[in-house]
Amino acid sequence: MSPGSPPVRAGCVWPRWRTCSPAGCWDTRWVKHHDAALTVASLRMAAASRGGDVDGVIFHTDRGSECTAARLQAACRHRGVVRSMGRVGCAPGNAPAESFNSTLKVEFAYRHRFAIRAEARLRIATWIADFYTTRRHSVADGLPPIVYEQRITAARAATAARHQQLIAA
Repeated sequence: MSPGSPPVRAGCVWPRWRTCSPAGCWDTRWVKHHDAALTVASLRMAAASRGGDVDGVIFHTDRGSECTAARLQAACRHRGVVRSMGRVGCAPGNAPAESFNSTLKVEFAYRHRFAIRAEARLRIATWIADFYTTRRHSVADGLPPIVYEQRITAARAATAARHQQLIAA
């Protein structure tokens, strides 16, 4: 940190690299413009966090230029990601992302100061990892999202197997 510069507030360090939701930015000093490369990097990170297996995953975005860029479309096609885009002026489509951003800001970002951006990235990434792997969510039957997703995936696989057995019989 340079002398006289204030400690880094979370600013735009966090909402875009993990959640791809630039609407959550409240301090534009850190990112001067929306960038498709940053959004593609977010998609790559999300794919890596799932072990690279994202075929069929739905990627919902708003209509920002970084979300409609040909580069992002190509990256989604390459990974088998299904794109979903909210309608203009339809706030409910972005409600889950906005809710997550609000929770992250209120429960973590507003309560901490970071000496450098690298510290902000690391601590926020740790908070996000905990949010998805250990924290219980009411919309997921009181389970962490990862556990809930694993149960849903297993149930779908079992149903598909039963259907295959019925078809074969």
